[in-house]
Amino acid sequence: MHYFSQLCHYDHSWAHVVIGMWHKYPNPHCTHVVTIDVLDRSVDPNTGIIRTERVLGCKQKAPGWIVKLFGGSEDAFVREISFVDPSSQTATITSVNLSLSQFATCFENVRYSPASNGRTAFYQAAEIQARMAIWRTAADGLESWLVQRFEQNAQLGKVGFTDVLRSMWEAQDQQPAHA
Repeated sequence: MHYFSQLCHYDHSWAHVVIGMWHKYPNPHCTHVVTIDVLDRSVDPNTGIIRTERVLGCKQKAPGWIVKLFGGSEDAFVREISFVDPSSQTATITSVNLSLSQFATCFENVRYSPASNGRTAFYQAAEIQARMAIWRTAADGLESWLVQRFEQNAQLGKVGFTDVLRSMWEAQDQQPAHA
């Protein structure tokens, strides 16, 4: 099993980041995410928590040895469930791969929460596990490749989301107020 985690801060308020979260894709830094389908969205009438379930469609080339060993294609799907709690100002997202999950799973957890100076803290963790104990060498190779790819995509996602937030909010913040 391999792990990845990162903590960073966005120079935008929690409310702006949560609104931007729904506009993250598509963006030119994350071209591997090609479709986003909302399966369900609901608001708990007692708590006000917004629950959203989506499926993200991705296209990424895998190394030849992975395709030969496990089959599959460059098309992959990820199930994502998010909870936005306006009262506690937290947004949490969990995701798991649907494609090739019989061979490997990637569980991702993301949390957005307010930080000092009007910023928003972003915490991301992923647990990647190959599901083939009999082929430990192949499993280790697969896990290593998957965590490396996850880390690359996480960095691209961070850059892309920063650009999305900048285009959504910084231009608006610089406009003069009308009298």
